[in-house]
Amino acid sequence: MNKIDTVLFDFDGTVMNTNDVIMMSWQHTFRTLENREEDPEVILGTFGEPLEVTMRKFFPDVPADEAVEVYRSFHRDNFGELINLFPGMKELICEVKARGYKTALVTSRLYNTTMQGLEKYGIKQYFDVIITANDTTKHKPDPEPVNITLEKLGSKPENTIMLGDTLFDLLCAKNAGVKSVLVSWSLVLGGKTKEDLGDAAPDYILEKPEDLLEII
Repeated sequence: MNKIDTVLFDFDGTVMNTNDVIMMSWQHTFRTLENREEDPEVILGTFGEPLEVTMRKFFPDVPADEAVEVYRSFHRDNFGELINLFPGMKELICEVKARGYKTALVTSRLYNTTMQGLEKYGIKQYFDVIITANDTTKHKPDPEPVNITLEKLGSKPENTIMLGDTLFDLLCAKNAGVKSVLVSWSLVLGGKTKEDLGDAAPDYILEKPEDLLEII
């Protein structure tokens, strides 16, 4: 294996536990637009997908920008109170940076709430590059977010590893030619094996954050 010198982190569900605020924002949207709640498993299947894409699937008769604003208004109002770092992730990111690896955050989340989360928990400074949905025209699983990140870092795909929690993350990594790591605390894919994931199978499954240090 080529020597790893670059570590990429997904935000939602990997570094930051945003599961509750995402689920609650979706249920608020369903209540507002359709006067009902959706099966949480159906919503879970969309985690990691760009918001506008999911809106068009869930609410084809509602203008996407209107549906998105219903979701985002609730999300903005509640985001800061409902998010938490996953245990051990801040320590891992600090240690990876201290050991001299190049680091980046690669997320399909918008810039403002990404920064809100990073600043709340004091980890923004540990990332050399931060790529959000505002920085790309194509989103995961397309490789563009990772390609842009690697260009900014001056890194090569064969020397890079990426942590994520959804199929969108794993496929994005694969499509960009970087090693992929599935975090076991993924609400979407937790408990899945490499065999379960078929073509999207990660190179590694991380049981706890500090185990990454043995991989790299």
